[in-house]
Amino acid sequence: MLPRVRAAVAQLVAGLGAGASAQPPAEPRTGGGGDGDGGSEPAACSCRPAFLQLTAEELRRAEDRAGRAVQSPRDGRRRLPWSTGYAEVINAGKSQHNEDQACCEVVFVERRPRLRGQLLPREGSREVDGGRKGFYFHYWALFDGHAGSGAAVLASKRLHLHIREQLRDLVDVLQDPSPPPICLPPCSPVELSQVPLTEDDKEVSNDAVPRFHLEKAVSHESLVIGAIENAFKHMAFLRPELLGKEFTHLEFPRRIQPKELGKKMLYRDQNMNGWAYKKIEEDDLKFPLIYGEGKKARVMATIGVTRGLGDHDLKVFSSNIHIKPFLSCFPEVRVYDLTQYEHCPDDVLVLGTDGLWDVTNDKEVAGVVMEVLTSYEPNDPCRYTMVAQELVVRSRGMLKERGWRLANDKLGSGDDISVFVIPLGGDGGNYT
Repeated sequence: MLPRVRAAVAQLVAGLGAGASAQPPAEPRTGGGGDGDGGSEPAACSCRPAFLQLTAEELRRAEDRAGRAVQSPRDGRRRLPWSTGYAEVINAGKSQHNEDQACCEVVFVERRPRLRGQLLPREGSREVDGGRKGFYFHYWALFDGHAGSGAAVLASKRLHLHIREQLRDLVDVLQDPSPPPICLPPCSPVELSQVPLTEDDKEVSNDAVPRFHLEKAVSHESLVIGAIENAFKHMAFLRPELLGKEFTHLEFPRRIQPKELGKKMLYRDQNMNGWAYKKIEEDDLKFPLIYGEGKKARVMATIGVTRGLGDHDLKVFSSNIHIKPFLSCFPEVRVYDLTQYEHCPDDVLVLGTDGLWDVTNDKEVAGVVMEVLTSYEPNDPCRYTMVAQELVVRSRGMLKERGWRLANDKLGSGDDISVFVIPLGGDGGNYT
């Protein structure tokens, strides 16, 4: 049975397309029929980024661990957004294939239909793609496989679709300059039938005078952060059954009233800095997993950190509930507002896997960037690919009798190396 499951998963991952605006973010199902031979699966090394469009010969060269040829999008093929540069190379033998995965997409977020009490977009909001309301976002991502490419392949194919889905409820909210509402109006016939509008709705409407001493301020920026964090959570979901039916793992701007069941309210969990909206359910009335504010906040009223390593034996006081499953190792999400600064064509963001950063520091990377960019005309769209290639080559080094060596004869990177060079000015100045 296991070989058939593995074969089904391998077929699904290999067949996932790169069309971000057309595929729903449904998760793969395992089990059932494979390809008929009881368990053969395609070589994992064949799963390279779709935007490379490698030929069969180029793919064979890419898989050659002895030659370690650098691969980049070639002239005449699909240009990456903003003329982004990309290059990659396989490892020197630590695994049988390249475990790094990369994704670069332009994704359309379409507004979710609303039937009653909908928020009206502010004047000037755009209709795109045949009158559909929404916006585009540009997406670049690198995933390190860590001794296996399966999870990295799946994340590279699906994570941006989860982000798109999380943003659909925010299309109108993000286009409205006023503060985000704590509760969203119903948006489907089912929700409308479950939540009839009554006099109580006036007490919790967006323009009502707050009845509580504390309502947390939520920015548009934090909504985007929350959408990204939620997308990560849906790629590896928290196990709420471990809460012992006593806590809710969600946090709200204020305690929920029973009459608000069925409405959509702002929330976040212990992995999130940003906020998102969800439909209020019965379980959300439980005691919150995160209790308190600021430095006095505690997870399950016990521990004061939500990120950490260790604490495997720590339990909630007078209970058998382990706290470890609710501590997170997720990285921080930070926002850099491109519209707040002026950028020239030589301003770039370098995104690389550890194959780059293990042997090359920030100062050395900056030196390579300036050295290569100054040798090309500012309007040459290939210059960023040349930077990415040079960063990969210098981090890989040259093959000598004692292995792959850098220019200073120190040991080069034997890991997979993947690098994006994303321009912040010039062609990248169109922030639509």
